[in-house]
Amino acid sequence: MWLGIDIGTGGSRALLVDERGGVRAGFTAPHEEMYMQRPLWAEQRPENWWDAAVIAIRGVLARGRVEGSQVRGIGLSGQMHGLVILDDAGSVIRPSLIWCDQRSQRQVDFVNAKVGRENVLRYTANPVLTGFTLPKLLWVRDHEPQNFERVRRMLLPKDYVRFRLTGEFASEVSDASGTAVFDVVNRRWSFEMMDALSLDRSILPSCHESSEITGRISPQVAALTGLAAGTPVVGGGGDQAASAVGNGIVERGIVSCTLGTSGVVFAHMEKVAYDPAGRVHTFCHAVRDRWHVMGVTQGAGLSLQWFRNQLAPGVEYDALTAEAAQSPAGAQGLFWLPYLMGERTPHLDATARGGWIGLTNSHKRADLIRAIIEGVSYSQRDCLDIIESLGVAVHSVRASGGGAQSPFWRQLLADIFAKRVVTLETQEGSAYGAALLALAGTGEYASVPEVCRAAVRETESVAPRPEESAFYQKAHHVYQALYPALKPVYSQIAAL
Repeated sequence: MWLGIDIGTGGSRALLVDERGGVRAGFTAPHEEMYMQRPLWAEQRPENWWDAAVIAIRGVLARGRVEGSQVRGIGLSGQMHGLVILDDAGSVIRPSLIWCDQRSQRQVDFVNAKVGRENVLRYTANPVLTGFTLPKLLWVRDHEPQNFERVRRMLLPKDYVRFRLTGEFASEVSDASGTAVFDVVNRRWSFEMMDALSLDRSILPSCHESSEITGRISPQVAALTGLAAGTPVVGGGGDQAASAVGNGIVERGIVSCTLGTSGVVFAHMEKVAYDPAGRVHTFCHAVRDRWHVMGVTQGAGLSLQWFRNQLAPGVEYDALTAEAAQSPAGAQGLFWLPYLMGERTPHLDATARGGWIGLTNSHKRADLIRAIIEGVSYSQRDCLDIIESLGVAVHSVRASGGGAQSPFWRQLLADIFAKRVVTLETQEGSAYGAALLALAGTGEYASVPEVCRAAVRETESVAPRPEESAFYQKAHHVYQALYPALKPVYSQIAAL
């Protein structure tokens, strides 16, 4: 047996797989709600991730009726970009500023002025964004100097759990790529960025390839979780790279769309290529000596979650999508802008705000819901278009995540993308990819692509419908016109 652990936003999931990648058992332990004390702020307690991970590990072993000694390797995945800072005793200094926290625009501006935008791209292959880890660290330096003075280690969410499992301060290339202090081209920390900002290099963990062994389960953790002491833990991957491994996006020509809290369009690359405007991210892949490009919608599943929590409490998501299907294509001229947490691709604008445009007295709740699903899908189409412009061939899109569980949403994606949308036999995403990385890292397979060829299998596919695709091509152009028209207003709203 091999174990994959994913430290998500909403919970920690543990997944057991066999030597062929077959899923034997899964268990999810929920996290506390993220703290949002102010607009655009988002924090979670790393200690809660650890507690949930322990519950998930014990739960999956019990559910699978597996002894800890039967687990031959462990892979880790987790939400990217979160800032975990530890003191000299290894204790958490403050709650983590997580991936969707957007408070650090002034710190982004400082980095661009201090280092220079061209140098940032040269050092890291990406522009620095509010969502990335570096500006969060600088925010702490600027606003909480007493906390900053105590910082001895900086870790990412899954790497904090690795530290608790093994005692090792380590990361891996795919997750490190999203910190804004990582040299993506050369797959190493960018000391040039650290030095230019007078940051101590020693706070960075060691960095490894995703299938390398980075540590082993400690005796104390073995007693706590039921795992065997000495069980190897591989590097793993950031949630998007790990999900891509789980979806088999490890060879050219295969693209995925993952609809979770955020939405991600992800493509494998043999060589480094990046968008000069920085609208999509170019990161190291969880495959050795390979890279990936991805576009991100900040508020994908989050948009539908917000609607349910605020306007339809207690209603199941399947019921919401069934209601949306009662509305015609285009939701009677209603558009949703999914900028609930600012936006990454293609706008890179932390001040962007969400909302419905085109609302009239004739619109019903079904139209509101359909507009949300269409708006998120238009945003994902923006990501896909940019990726194709970089020379990535896209013949079909593998869909995963909570949104992809809906046949209605999958068909709508096919129509808006004008591409065949495929689903896979295993829909476990990041935790599954982490487990496959453990299979490769412990020598069961020679490489990550080899394990994916053995384990990942397509099942259903949905073709775009010509009439609907033609309509959505026009509607997408309308959607694309809305952000430029509203951009001047967003800055005024932010200034209030």
